[in-house]
Amino acid sequence: MYYSIRHVTKFRYSEPITESVVDLRMQPRSEGGQRCFSFDLRTSPKAAVTAFMDHLQNRVHHFDVPDRHAHLTIRAESLVEILPFPLLPDTLDAGAWGELDAMTATDEYWDMLVPSHFAHPTDRLRALGQELRIARRDDPLSTLLELNTAIHDSFEYDTGSTHVDSPIDEALASRHGVCQDFAHIMIALVRQLDIPCRYVSGYLYHRAEDHDRSPVDATHAWIEALLPGLGWVGFDPTNNLLARDRHIRVAVGCDYADVPPTRGVFKGRAETALAVSVRVSPSEAPPADEPDEEEAEPVYRRTRVLDRLPEDDLQEQPQQ
Repeated sequence: MYYSIRHVTKFRYSEPITESVVDLRMQPRSEGGQRCFSFDLRTSPKAAVTAFMDHLQNRVHHFDVPDRHAHLTIRAESLVEILPFPLLPDTLDAGAWGELDAMTATDEYWDMLVPSHFAHPTDRLRALGQELRIARRDDPLSTLLELNTAIHDSFEYDTGSTHVDSPIDEALASRHGVCQDFAHIMIALVRQLDIPCRYVSGYLYHRAEDHDRSPVDATHAWIEALLPGLGWVGFDPTNNLLARDRHIRVAVGCDYADVPPTRGVFKGRAETALAVSVRVSPSEAPPADEPDEEEAEPVYRRTRVLDRLPEDDLQEQPQQ
């Protein structure tokens, strides 16, 4: 399946600011059964864009706008292929827990086993763990499938209930949240079982028949857990799904703090208004000119300054 993705982010400021410095994580990853054929990034005002890979092999694009401006628009367009996923077994064999412990005996997966900024134990999390009877059951896969369903059924999806920097206790107290909250709660619980677990930022293709709780016009987040014989397997507690060929992976990290789609600072005194639009559409054919087997270099196009487009302030884009 081929997907065309258009992700538009608009920052508007109540007063002109003097400089914006921004990092983006918007280019889909190319690995396993997913391949990013093309990536087109445009900014207004125009900016010189550089790219690098972070320590988790996420593609990061960096730019700064040094002149005064009252708005900043970022448009990212991608074309991605996702191959059909192999069928997963219903369960793993009786020795899977031992195999998992052998895999994690070294420090290779240490970062994905210890508490992180947003995914860490609290009294409310421990209470939820007791309520859901979190424990190592027959095998790791069936344990995670049960937990995925339990989080989905225990929380209401509510876009106004939390914020981009909300700790998990806010969602745990109200039993309302968004995909970012559900992912952090599941990660914190899974790590207590000594299963390496990581946060995934990306997109979800929505079909009417799937009745997804997450909105169509937003980025998405889910988790991946490391399982013996299977590698990293994705679970989407927001929608009670396995992450398969409708989930488009952009970046992975210990939690959201590692992978926000946009992160930046600006100089000036201004209020910021943020608008995000995401469109994921199926595409029937690959691009006319396919790249070599190596990952294609991203294409950057700059627009001229359309308008005068935020003292230092942090601006981040939430995931719904």
